Amino acid sequence: MKNKISMARRTAIVAAVAAAALSLSACGGASGSGDAAAGDIKKLNIIVPANPGGGWDQTGRAMQADLTANKQVGSASVVNIGGAGGTNGLAKLATEKDPNTLMVMGYVMVGSVETNNSASRLEDTTPIARLTEEPLVIVVPAASPYQSIDDLVADIKAKGKGVAITGGSAGGADHILIGQILKAQGIGADSLNYIGYSGGGESLAALLGNKVQAGISGVGEYAEQVKAGKVRALAVSGPAEAPALPGVKPLKDQGIDVVLTNWRGVVAPGSIDAAQAKKLTDMATELNKSEAWAKTLKDNNWDNAFLAGDEFKTFLTEDIATVKTTLTEIGLVK
Repeated sequence: MKNKISMARRTAIVAAVAAAALSLSACGGASGSGDAAAGDIKKLNIIVPANPGGGWDQTGRAMQADLTANKQVGSASVVNIGGAGGTNGLAKLATEKDPNTLMVMGYVMVGSVETNNSASRLEDTTPIARLTEEPLVIVVPAASPYQSIDDLVADIKAKGKGVAITGGSAGGADHILIGQILKAQGIGADSLNYIGYSGGGESLAALLGNKVQAGISGVGEYAEQVKAGKVRALAVSGPAEAPALPGVKPLKDQGIDVVLTNWRGVVAPGSIDAAQAKKLTDMATELNKSEAWAKTLKDNNWDNAFLAGDEFKTFLTEDIATVKTTLTEIGLVK
């Protein structure tokens, strides 16, 4: 009888130990997969392929702050590599050996790869996530005689290259937008005098210094200048008014049939494996769900346009084809 009781007790102990081991194993599995895997990144490198002051720089530094505050990464660093519409940064990413690296990119880079005939291609990167989108705004200095978008377009039609427009790098969203506006109004691309800068701060300085007649950038970059009365907004490029600029009508509501929004996202080196791609995608997904990122979107007047992994890859492939066609139609790519 005693032996039977001892055997029963031993059996119960073994069963309890096995159950505990199974429970620990399950917990360990959970920490190594899904969103929690993002916390495995001790140091994240973020490449911003532009000079300080523009939308890409704002996005990269917002990610740096929020990922660190969320404790998704141990630390995050940002390096700016400006020039050539972001393709200098893209070339750096192509040779990057650290798998814990992301590069901010977006609609601007899709175009600049084509206009710069870049040897480094977005197709050779690992798409991680599309994060945001925002409409663009066309502005003029406060003392400008242009009171409407029609005034600006009419002057370009009359003076051609005598009217200078500034914005981001050649082939980017700002450049494409003014090209589409002129095309929609029956004005040839040879009338366009576009002066591109790799950083938003430089284009703003040119505008405020009256070196150009008009400027184009994201609503988030110019909204404060508009509110301060330093520049006047003529139109926004989205499908509706932008909350940050109430009363500024979309192009399509002013008789110009053009709608364009500028999106931004992140890609990783093309050399990383599927497990690392999942880790970075999980990290971006968790960031998108966080309260910190929701506040960042609101503070910067960015719309949430989140797509991750294969969905983002499909979107990027389609966007590359569409942008290439548009650039050809408006004469930016032969």
